[in-house]
Parts: sequence; C-alpha cells; structure tokens
Amino acid sequence: MKKLELQKCIVGSVYTNCYFLKNKENGELLIVDPGDAADTIERKVSEMQGKPVGILLTHGHFDHIMAADEVRKKYNIPIYASEKEETTLLNPKVNLSVFGHGSCTLDADVYLKDLQTVELAGFSVQMIETPGHTVGSCCYYLKDEGVLFSGDTVFQGSVGRTDFPGSCFRGNHCGPSGYAKRHEIP
Repeated sequence: MKKLELQKCIVGSVYTNCYFLKNKENGELLIVDPGDAADTIERKVSEMQGKPVGILLTHGHFDHIMAADEVRKKYNIPIYASEKEETTLLNPKVNLSVFGHGSCTLDADVYLKDLQTVELAGFSVQMIETPGHTVGSCCYYLKDEGVLFSGDTVFQGSVGRTDFPGSCFRGNHCGPSGYAKRHEIP
C-alpha cells in the first residue's frame, strides 16, 4: 500500500467491519460501510486525524448503513453506492432494518454504474458490481493500492448469504458466478 493507511473498527449487533481509508499524503479519508455506532466512527476518524470526504456502501443491508446518514451529516460528505442498490437502501423490508432494528431508509448521493471509476481522497476507486448477497452488492477496488473492499460478497472461506429479500440465488445469472465471468481481479 503506497499512500493508503487502512484501519477498521467493528460496529453494531452483528459485528460489521467498518473500514477507514486515509490518504497519507493529503489526510483525506473514506469510510466504508458505517453500519452503526456513529460515535465510534467519529472517534476513529479523530484518532486517525483524517478529513472524511466520502462514504462507500458495499450494499444496503441495515448492518452496513445504520450510521451512514449521521456520519454524512456530521462531515457534510456524500454517500456512494451501486445504482442497482437504490431499492434496497430505500426499502426497510429489503434492507432488513424492519426486522428488529428500527426502520431505516437511506438515499445515496451518488449512484455508480458497474466498473465506474471515481477519484476520491486522492485514490482511484472502481466500483464493481457483485450481485448475489443483494441485487446491488458491489466491491470497491483500489488497484494502485492493491486492495478490494467486498462487504458481504465474500468472507474468509465463504460467501455472503443469498436467501434474503432482494438477493440473487440458486443459479440466477446475477450471482457471484456471473461476476467471475465478467471481471478479473488479481
């Protein structure tokens, strides 16, 4: 990692990984999947002495978005998500927040297209659609830094569940196997 300082904290009732991507050259910082505990996220930002410039959502389930709006307002920064994740973000049944986690909806500021690259915090960030866990699940690839943020697309030795409302499963062309046929990540 050339100019990336990477840290994480675990937030929320299902222990979601929230990542902090700080550019060591300019101090700007991206937050990936602020799932809960905005105060914890704010402490981590302060601890890292970073200047938040954006939030990246790998998908719209409650455990990845519950603190996003509060963090967005605190730092006056935009939220980025896959354009195919809009329904998940805006529907509490699909984002699962209605099932015992309050009822949360969230509208991203910027909806990205598959393979779209944006320059954020001095990094070139490519959004890659990886449907399966949700219709609009995605990964963020920082090629120059050699890192990929996959959310719940893949886990160590496993993949994210595909039996939730709005998921793609059982041979549906939108699952991870379709992704593997379309993209090559080293």
